[in-house]
Amino acid sequence: MKPTILAFIIGSTLSFSASAASSYTVDPKHTFPSFEINHLGFSFQRGRFNQTSGKVLLDPESATGSIHIAIESASISTGLAELEKHLRGKEFLDAARYPQITFVSDKLSFNKDQLVAADGILTLHGISKPVHLTIDHFYCGMNLIAMKYTCGANATTMIKRSDFGVDKYVPKVGDEVTIAIQIEATKD
Repeated sequence: MKPTILAFIIGSTLSFSASAASSYTVDPKHTFPSFEINHLGFSFQRGRFNQTSGKVLLDPESATGSIHIAIESASISTGLAELEKHLRGKEFLDAARYPQITFVSDKLSFNKDQLVAADGILTLHGISKPVHLTIDHFYCGMNLIAMKYTCGANATTMIKRSDFGVDKYVPKVGDEVTIAIQIEATKD
């Protein structure tokens, strides 16, 4: 292997550092927001959303950036078609009336060059509320399969669905919903 190619590959896989803000587009094939909710006290049911888009702007040097994520409500996936139809309906997500769930943030927190949190506004079921995302994994580097500079993260939060007007069967079906967002975004 030529030394310049080897140097490029090694340099591209190092941790993220940049001197200016960089724009990224969410990779919908590697971004799947998921949720977990207590079901009648018996178990924790899980699901995910299969269609997500968005933009991320990162400038770790100045500890700034922004996030805009749009999740298609109707893309909910639980592994059970009957349940998915029910969750898309008026008693829960009302996906026909509220086709998107969004998260918008311009307050990112960094520890050196590592993104560690994002505070923003979650809009769900037509209601917007502040939400804090904790980021427990963040990495940027060259994706050696796609050959594109990529950033990835894992973000988590907990919300009360009743705060967003989705209160059917509360408290028997849990009010608290744990949300995890595993995201990858490629540099524009």
